[in-house]
Amino acid sequence: MALLVLLPVLLVLPLASAATGASGRAEAKPAVTLSQRQAGKGGDITVKGSGWRPGALLMLLICGRSTPERGVIGGTNSCANTEGRAVTTGTDGGFTKKMPVAEPPVPCPCVVHVATVTGEQATADAVFVVAGHPVAALPKETGGRLAVLATTRLEGDSGILTWFGAPPARRLVFTVGNLGTAPVEDPVFRIGTAHGVFAPEWEEREWRGTVGPGRKARIELPVELAAGAHGDYQISLEYGGKVLAEQPWGVGRPWGVTLFWILLCVVVPAAVFRIGLAIVDKARPRAVSPPARSRRRRQARAIAAATRGRGARRAPGPAPNSTDAPASASDSSPTTTAALPWFTPDSAPSGNTRTTKGHS
Repeated sequence: MALLVLLPVLLVLPLASAATGASGRAEAKPAVTLSQRQAGKGGDITVKGSGWRPGALLMLLICGRSTPERGVIGGTNSCANTEGRAVTTGTDGGFTKKMPVAEPPVPCPCVVHVATVTGEQATADAVFVVAGHPVAALPKETGGRLAVLATTRLEGDSGILTWFGAPPARRLVFTVGNLGTAPVEDPVFRIGTAHGVFAPEWEEREWRGTVGPGRKARIELPVELAAGAHGDYQISLEYGGKVLAEQPWGVGRPWGVTLFWILLCVVVPAAVFRIGLAIVDKARPRAVSPPARSRRRRQARAIAAATRGRGARRAPGPAPNSTDAPASASDSSPTTTAALPWFTPDSAPSGNTRTTKGHS
């Protein structure tokens, strides 16, 4: 009888523990632990992480002027970027990576900063002491303290002019909340654009408005790249010396510019070739102009036709066996004379002209 009473309880306990484990995994936050909390330049430390998104690409950096509470003040400009390491999390969201100890470009306090490179933004910091590196106090916080409450995103589309090299433009949209005790009026943010492994270039953007204590506000800031920009960019948002969010931006290649240069390489040589042919045709010497040539041809054909016609009308001579006495010069029949080549048919001398001599 006691077993029958305890049987439902035994069946419910595994289900409750499984639900608790699932909720615990769902509520797990990214965390970072170090093999040692202090080391000098040239040494190595092992970084272990848990609670990250499975298959996420992470960047590990040693940053100065930073604390886990306030984050990395100054962004990646405060980190030893050349000695950073990248790692991909496993299916359980954990990782283990060995990285060298390097001195950041700014004084400590220092942290090992771990952040996602792509996808949803997530960060975690672990306190670390770089032996022999100078230490300085952190800048004081103002009464109002803004924090990003939602994932940042880029809104907007590229027009047809961007395809021909116009500057790509977007709007960085995010929601901030005031975690301080004083209102924040007209906050000035800094927008950084980084291409590849280069450091970001910062520009100030002022937002007109007031965020009261415990209040939140939706903010849109314009972001614009240089003309002809293409490739993978990283957009960073900074306020009060602290990077609040980072957003990747993949910009397509302006193929219209490539097409323009291809057409230019084809059209310009063809035009130069045509101009050269025209110049050569104008500059070459001409012996006889076409009208004079055609006139001479007509004259030659007329002379040849007149010569053939006069030869056909020439009178036949006496038979070779004739017994008649030869006629005198005065009784001989008139003979025709062919036109000379340098005379035209109209100007040739007549064939019946004779030369007479007077009698003494």
